[in-house]
Amino acid sequence: MNITSCPITYYGRKYDKVYVAFSANRFAVCFNGLYKPGIKNDCILMSGGTADRGDLAVLSKEIPTGSGVHKLLPNLKNAGKCVNVIPLKDGQQSDIEQVELGNFGSQAILGIRTYSGYTNVTVEADALVNGLTVSKLKFQTAQTNKGVITDMSGCRLSGVVYKTNTTVKDPNICSTVTCDVSGVATAVSDCGPMERCRGNGRCILNSVCTVTGSTIIDFIGRGQSVSDRCGYTLLKPSSIPGFRVLGIFQERRRRDVSFLDRVILQLDGEGIQVSLEQGGRVQLNNTVLTLNATAQVVHGVELSRDQTGVTAKISASNYTVSVLFDGDTTLIHMTGPRGAAVHGLCGNSSRTLNEDRVSEHSSTDCKTKYNDAADNTINCNGSMKWCKLLTQAPFAACNMYIDPEPFITACTQTLCKYPPADGLKCQFLEAYARACKHLSNVTAKDWRSKTSCSAVPQPVLCQDKFCSEHEFCGEDGNSRETRCLCRATFASKYKPTSSFGEPIVCKNKSASVTLANCLLEDEGIDYSVLHLNDGDCKAEMDNLTHMVTFSFNSSNTCGTVIMANKSQVIYKNTIMSQNVSMIDPIIRHGPVHIDFSCYYSQPEVKSLGIKLKHSSVNQQMTSGEFNYNLTMRAYTSADRLKAIKSSTDIGLNARLWVELKTNGLDEKMVAVVTDSCWATNQPSPNGSLRHDLIINGCPNPTDPTVKMEENGLGTSNYFSFNTFQFSGKTGEVYLHCRVLLCVLQANTCTPSCSQSHRRRRSAMPKYVDENPGFITLAWTH
Repeated sequence: MNITSCPITYYGRKYDKVYVAFSANRFAVCFNGLYKPGIKNDCILMSGGTADRGDLAVLSKEIPTGSGVHKLLPNLKNAGKCVNVIPLKDGQQSDIEQVELGNFGSQAILGIRTYSGYTNVTVEADALVNGLTVSKLKFQTAQTNKGVITDMSGCRLSGVVYKTNTTVKDPNICSTVTCDVSGVATAVSDCGPMERCRGNGRCILNSVCTVTGSTIIDFIGRGQSVSDRCGYTLLKPSSIPGFRVLGIFQERRRRDVSFLDRVILQLDGEGIQVSLEQGGRVQLNNTVLTLNATAQVVHGVELSRDQTGVTAKISASNYTVSVLFDGDTTLIHMTGPRGAAVHGLCGNSSRTLNEDRVSEHSSTDCKTKYNDAADNTINCNGSMKWCKLLTQAPFAACNMYIDPEPFITACTQTLCKYPPADGLKCQFLEAYARACKHLSNVTAKDWRSKTSCSAVPQPVLCQDKFCSEHEFCGEDGNSRETRCLCRATFASKYKPTSSFGEPIVCKNKSASVTLANCLLEDEGIDYSVLHLNDGDCKAEMDNLTHMVTFSFNSSNTCGTVIMANKSQVIYKNTIMSQNVSMIDPIIRHGPVHIDFSCYYSQPEVKSLGIKLKHSSVNQQMTSGEFNYNLTMRAYTSADRLKAIKSSTDIGLNARLWVELKTNGLDEKMVAVVTDSCWATNQPSPNGSLRHDLIINGCPNPTDPTVKMEENGLGTSNYFSFNTFQFSGKTGEVYLHCRVLLCVLQANTCTPSCSQSHRRRRSAMPKYVDENPGFITLAWTH
């Protein structure tokens, strides 16, 4: 029978249905189904005389305090709301008995009245809770013919029933329980906030700390959110000296929302560090361990791995700490004798974060705060409604063991700011259900199917997907499969310029460009189908960083095109995708075409004003990212083995050999051409007096002492002449040379000098000469 309009609170539990059954001169009014002996049920068993059928009427009438009912039952502290009337009849429709169940808030009354058809001498009423008799009542029919009422109130706590107006010390729950006259139970635990009752009045340390998302929910249920990307001490128990559990936080899709990224167990006394990371990877110092469901002991720590994540367990001095990390959430469960001191954020999450920040696991900029643009795809009201599922079935079974509010707060704070991706919505439900299971052994049954959460959680999908420091394992926006995605801080360096990686590196006669695979995959690009101009030149991926590198050098040019313009010699190549139109009928991304180049700059115009007696000039030329050195030295012998020193005397008409030499050029592709050399009486190459030695790469025909050697054949050349002095002038003579770079193509860099030594510039090799560089020597006779 439905009594929704007048529900009854029976021994601390509210019911809106009653089940009435007749059997062997007795009838039962039950609340959890029809009465059966031996079944755990809440019932009132009564003698019924010859009654074998009944009816129901609800009398909705407020019975104020101070009424006749309250005078008869002084322990009734609430006003009556309504009464359920159950008349009982026999087969001839004669009135036999009437039972009344009255609603008095947290209390209930039982009324009994018998009629002339009731032939028994007594009326019996037994109260059963969970199938056990908690009270037995017996009335004489002389009383019940006039009508009797009795208080059917009581308290129920953790499955145990208490009579009203009593105080009992219950060793099974290590608490002093008071059931007041109104049927409301309160319990004062003898255990501390981190302790649980083991029975027989014994309290032990048994508590769970959960870190999920950016929130730390400590051993006594307080929560604090980490807003930066630093490392913190989660647990440092005094009972296990030298042992610490650290939590390292990093960002993911947004720079202003952090997540637990990895968990580190430190054994300081032995210098041991066990790192639990995403994808189920575990490192002992710098060595990756291979784990399975069978625990293996490493330096006193039991390590195992299964579909729920990686578990590390350590025991000492009758204390045990178990750390479970699934890649998103860590659950730290500590048990042992009562009275242990526990430090770290799991011991007290309300501490200032600075007190527990770990410098060796925190970068210098980890505390930098960001404020990314709001995500308009987020429905905060919907997220709040979702997070409050933790107060409803099937999670409600856990609410008496673990307060859901810190988990609701963690869930709401994250989902109101972070996009609903990577299984994040279900992560907080998983964290609560798991904490409940560890602490109370209560299971929130079928919560995944009832909330439409995937049977395969995100951490399981990320198993064995090992991402680099600048990546995290998440859900691809297109394929919905898990892969390594770029962290927001890393990606922010490249996305504003739509680039895929680092600047080009040009050095040591080679060029390379390094791209981030996660940035390529964001655009649906598979690095393995990319190549340079030469299709055999593909990228190499670094297995640790997941950066892919394309390169060429002088030994393997990979189809590099070398060209020259007015100021540079350019090495150009292109990263491109394979032409798959002849292989696949469809494509899912456009063609890739990324040009990159390195270049040598022609030497800049400079007059260094170095005297000949200093023997040489070193000038470093910086051209984009290719560097090379240009050196000019003077010698007094043709073997050019010993450059002149400051003490060397140089006389008139003495023979000098001058060598122009480079270091760092690609000798297979580029040659050095000495275009012109001349002498002046001033440091400036534009001095008032001038004598030409080399003109258009050839000796000056008017000076028969000049000899030019190996010009345009390689990365060095030299010439010789007899020293002189300007007429009427004394002091220093300055030598200036114009040096050019030339692309080697079929020996076109060698100047062609006729006997007359008079050649027009159009006859010179094809190299850049619009902005030549000067290099200067000076000597004094």
